[in-house]
Amino acid sequence: MAGRPLAAVLAFCLFVPSTAAHASEASAKVITDAIDGFIRPAYGRLVGTTADLSKSMVTLCAKPSSDTLAAARAAFARTTATWSEIEIIRFGPITEQNRLERLLFWPDRKGTGLKQVQSALADKDATATDAATLGQKSVAMQGLGALEFVLFGTGADELSGTSAAYRCAYGQAISGNIGAIAAEVDAAWRDDKGFASQWKNPGAANPLYRDDNEALTELLEVYVNGLELVRDVRLNGFFGKNAASDKPKQALYWRSQGTGASLAGNIAGMEALFAASKFGELVPADERWVAESIGFEFTNAQAAAAAVTGPIDAALADPAKREKLGYFALVTSSLSEQFGTRLSGALGLTAGFSSLDGD
Repeated sequence: MAGRPLAAVLAFCLFVPSTAAHASEASAKVITDAIDGFIRPAYGRLVGTTADLSKSMVTLCAKPSSDTLAAARAAFARTTATWSEIEIIRFGPITEQNRLERLLFWPDRKGTGLKQVQSALADKDATATDAATLGQKSVAMQGLGALEFVLFGTGADELSGTSAAYRCAYGQAISGNIGAIAAEVDAAWRDDKGFASQWKNPGAANPLYRDDNEALTELLEVYVNGLELVRDVRLNGFFGKNAASDKPKQALYWRSQGTGASLAGNIAGMEALFAASKFGELVPADERWVAESIGFEFTNAQAAAAAVTGPIDAALADPAKREKLGYFALVTSSLSEQFGTRLSGALGLTAGFSSLDGD
């Protein structure tokens, strides 16, 4: 470096570390914005909707009528819609103490969970009518799937009268348990010294995230794994290659007619997280079109899913709605390619293998 001005030498020496510091700051901001701009507010909304659900169940059990039953069912629909948006966050506090499975045990391919719920209703198991003891039972008995059967399954209309007191008490316990889980996860994410701090501050001493790439990869996998879940597990679980191979009763929330809303909610959650975190702004300027393309496809996917209303078997029999589901599959495949190949390539990230926890 002989003959170079001192200022040039210093600039050369400082360039790499200053660039690395800037990249680290940008990464930390994306994670912070993901937490503060989407995750914490979304869990806050879930706490609110589950509290409303619990109140509606208390009212139904105290004053059973067609109106209070309708109100409880509406509160259930609002809760599943809110959960659908935040359930894309399948890491962190939600994975502790089997909370994810306790909130929603699905798919129940062998009907094991359904049989347990039906058995509790038939035997009038007293320990299932207390939220605290219910929380210690099988995960299939204490979450949204179990409550859906209570409110919408065979015999549910009896909740409008006085002959289904046990069924209502069981449903009330489920709603209380769901609310407790939501509150626990919300509190854990709001703890500035807890998991959120670990995600925002990667480093050699961090047991979960050793560097910025690992922290950003966690965010990338929300989309890679989430789109796989929505398309390959949720949609393809009931949507066949042709009408003859459809399996409407394999669809999530088919009893409560919430299948389309759930798919739309999953995409809405991903879209909101992408916007709040500004993840796409990390890519080089000449590749910003990738982020714009992702935003466009999110809008298309959400609109397609939202168009699938009413009973899912009727939607599958409707050529226009069935076409929307086919389009949803195509768009989510495009999104998978955008995140898994283009965005990840632009950022030098590689998503790990996901088995979707057996889903």
